[in-house]
Parts: sequence; structure tokens; C-alpha cells
Amino acid sequence: MISSTLIPLGLGFVLGLQHALDPDHLVAVSTIVSEHKSLARSSAVGAFWGLGHTASLLICGVLVIGFRMSIPDQAAPFMEFGVAVMLVILGSNLVRKQFGAHRIHSHEHRHDGHSHTHFHVHSSETHQLHHAGLGVRPFIVGMVHGLAGSAALMLLVLTQIPSPYLGLLYIAVFGIGSIGGMLMMSAMIGVPFVWSSRRFTTMNHRIRMAAGLLSIAFGGFLMWKIGFAGGLFRSLSL
Repeated sequence: MISSTLIPLGLGFVLGLQHALDPDHLVAVSTIVSEHKSLARSSAVGAFWGLGHTASLLICGVLVIGFRMSIPDQAAPFMEFGVAVMLVILGSNLVRKQFGAHRIHSHEHRHDGHSHTHFHVHSSETHQLHHAGLGVRPFIVGMVHGLAGSAALMLLVLTQIPSPYLGLLYIAVFGIGSIGGMLMMSAMIGVPFVWSSRRFTTMNHRIRMAAGLLSIAFGGFLMWKIGFAGGLFRSLSL
């Protein structure tokens, strides 16, 4: 009896770890991690993402398992399309910040009767930017990802675990796995951003720009894949 309970829970933990490695999850988190200059805060981004992801799964789990509500099959493509749109928004916001990240100022000086001009680059980012609302954005992003993946997970839980209590416990263990997995991944993703921010400002600016453009490109690809290739837009027109 114990083994029949622990095996699904252990599998849920492993699947949670693996779930954190989904490309859309990593791309979204990288846009947020890129704005922090310490590994501790980069890791916290992943933890808050996992908390948001778990929160949305538990809410769906209570509705589906506890109240016997059903998630329509048609809802999954809309949720996934919402993730694609979110990736484009996150990437666009990061790129926008990079275009305004540095301001060039000229300063005129006079020495021994001769005047000359110095050009200086000043960062427009403030210390407050990195400390305000650390967990809000990754938590919301995690919730959106959790909603997009909730339908498949609920079907897995309902078909494999007969007890509703074990079903909710499975979701919680799955969430713990996703929190741990994303915490580790966000720390790894944060290494080049933290390293370059302390040593090479221009390089940091470029890799942050690359992270933003990657998010836009990947989100755009998913929008095309779900909307056109997947037939979402076609079904709406019918």
C-alpha cells in the first residue's frame, strides 16, 4: 500500500523537476532573471515562478478533483496561446528597457583656457528597479504557465490516482519538484547575467537584448504554431 502511494508521488516529483525544463518556461524566466545582478535574486525568481505555477495547478486541482468540474479540451489551445502572447510581451518589455538603458551625456570642461567635451554613458536603471516587486512578476508568469499545462496534468491525475486526496497531494509534490527545478535553472541562467553586469556592462546589455529577442521570436513561433498550424484561428472563424 505504501509503495503504491509513494511511487506515483515520487514520479510526480521527478516530472515536476523535468517540467521546469520546458523551453517556454526557461525563455520566460530568463527575461526576468536578466534584470537581476545577484545569484540569490536570480534563484528567487525561479522559486517564485514555481510557487505561482503550483498555485494555479492546486486551484485547478481543487475544482476538477474536489468539485468534479471538467476542463474543456478547447480551453488548452487558448491557454497555450496566452503563454505565447506573454512571451512576446516579456521579450518586448526587456528590449524596450535595453534601448533606454543607457543615456549619453556630454560635459564641457575648460583647462588652461581650452575647452573640450567629454561624453559619458549613464545607466537609466535605478537601484529601486532591482528591489521592487521581486516576486510579483515571476509568480504571475508561473501561474499563467500552470494554467496552460493544467488540463494535461489533471487528466493524468484523474486516470492514475483514484483518491482525490492523493490527487491533490500529487499536484503539491509535482509543484515542489517544479519549484526546485526552476530554482536551480534560474540560478544557472543568472550566472552570465550576474558575471557580465559586474565586469562588462556592454556585454551584459547585449545578452539581455538577446534574451528579449529570443523571447519575442519564440513567442511568435508558438503563436504561429498554435494559431495557424494548430488551427486555433480557423476554429474561431467557423
